[in-house]
Amino acid sequence: MDAWGKRLAGVRGVLLDISGVLLDCGDGGGVPIAGSVEAVARLKQSRLKVRFCTNESQKSRGRLVGLLRRLGFDICEGEVTAPAPAACLMLKERGLRPHLLVHDAVRSEFDQVDTSNPNCVLIADAVDGFSYQNVNKAFQVLMELDKPVLISLGNGRYYKQTSGLMLDVGAYMKALEVPALGLSEPPGVALVFLEKGYACGIKAEVVGKPAPEFFKSALQELGVQAHQAIMIGDDIVGDVGGAQRCGMRALQVRTGKFRPSDEHHPEVKADGYVDNLAEAVDLLLQHADK
Repeated sequence: MDAWGKRLAGVRGVLLDISGVLLDCGDGGGVPIAGSVEAVARLKQSRLKVRFCTNESQKSRGRLVGLLRRLGFDICEGEVTAPAPAACLMLKERGLRPHLLVHDAVRSEFDQVDTSNPNCVLIADAVDGFSYQNVNKAFQVLMELDKPVLISLGNGRYYKQTSGLMLDVGAYMKALEVPALGLSEPPGVALVFLEKGYACGIKAEVVGKPAPEFFKSALQELGVQAHQAIMIGDDIVGDVGGAQRCGMRALQVRTGKFRPSDEHHPEVKADGYVDNLAEAVDLLLQHADK
C-alpha cells in the first residue's frame, strides 16, 4: 500500500470547509475555486458520506447555501454545520440573553433568541460593524456583568477573499477577552500583566472550529466515528488542528488562506497537503473506504 493508501484507508465520511476550499468569497458573493463544483459532485456520487463544516458568520446558513447553489454546488441547508444555529441552541439551553455584535446578514438567525437585558456578549464576523462604538458597547456590557460571558462564532485570525486577506473575528474576540483585568487597574499595570501572561480576563467560549464540540456535532450528523472521518480545509489551525484533536484525519488544501509556511507549522502537521479540493477528491476516491 502506498503512502496515500495508508493515510486514507478506512475513511467513510468527509467534512468539507467552505470558504477557501469551495469558493473564495468577495464582491457578488464569491467565485468557485477551480474544479471545486465538480469535485463536490463526484464526492457526493461516491459511497462516502459528505457534510459541510463552516465558520461562516457573515451570512445566515440559508443565504450561504443559496449562494453556493447559484454557483453550481450540490448542497442543501441540512448538510451544513454552521456556528450560528449551534450558538442559538446553546443560548437557549443556558438561559443566556446576548448582546449581539454580528453582521446584519446573520442577525436573522437569532430572531427567536431573547436579547433583552443582556447577560452575555456574542460576537461574529461583523466586518464593518466592528466600529469603535460597537466594540466599546460590547466591552461595556461585559464589564457591567458580575460573571461576564463572551461567546465567539469561531476564532479565526484571517480569511481570504477575492480582494485579498481579511481580518477575522478572532482579533476582536481577543480584544474583548483582555479588558476584564478590571477598570481599577492603571493602564501601565494592565500592560505589564498582559505582557507577563497574568491577565485575569475572561476567556471566550468558541462556537465553531476549532472547538471540539463543533466537530463532534458535525460527526454525529455525518454518522461516522472520528477515526473514520477526514476534514478538508485551508486553515492549518482551525480546520486541520481542530479536526486532529478530535481524532480525525485532516488534509490541507493549498487554496484560500493557505500559506507555504503552514507546511512547517511548529505544532500542527496535516495528514497530507493537496493543491485543491479536486486533487483531494481524486485521492479519496482512489484510496478511501478500503
